[in-house]
Amino acid sequence: MRIKSAAALAAVGLAIALSGCETATPYQPLQPGTAQSGGFTDQRLDQNHVRVSFQGNTLTSRSTVENYLLYRAAEVTVSSGFDWFQAVDKHTDRDRQTYYDDFGPGPYGFWHPYWRAWGGWGWGAWGPYWGPGTVTTVQKFQASAVIEMQHGPKPADNPRAMDAREVLANLGPHIERPKS
Repeated sequence: MRIKSAAALAAVGLAIALSGCETATPYQPLQPGTAQSGGFTDQRLDQNHVRVSFQGNTLTSRSTVENYLLYRAAEVTVSSGFDWFQAVDKHTDRDRQTYYDDFGPGPYGFWHPYWRAWGGWGWGAWGPYWGPGTVTTVQKFQASAVIEMQHGPKPADNPRAMDAREVLANLGPHIERPKS
């Protein structure tokens, strides 16, 4: 019994330690397989149009994902030699997953098999052994936009037009970059 208790305690400690390692997605290029998931991508469509996107992880809020998208759009606009941009097409997608975790005494210590099942009341678990269960919902956001970039002063009569240098100045202090 002592070994099982020690193993359970070690498993809980490891889970807590690992959960502290993940942080919200920093502002970085998207590189699958890296320690920090998520980031930005961009693709030039023609001389004045670029598709820009930012994908966050489960700890990155929707507002952060959308701000990082705007910041990247402003960076692309300035680096391409333009002054202002507007989103021609913009949307934010949410990927939402709900899990039922059943972690309780069983024949293998504090782990045992379980199955997920949908009932009229929502997701539930059933299996050979019942233990305390928790329902966890995680969500990830991804924002993308096709931007049109233009030269000259931003038109005052276009509420969708954004001065790229102003966006960089205003959002820059709130951008979290990867830790080296």
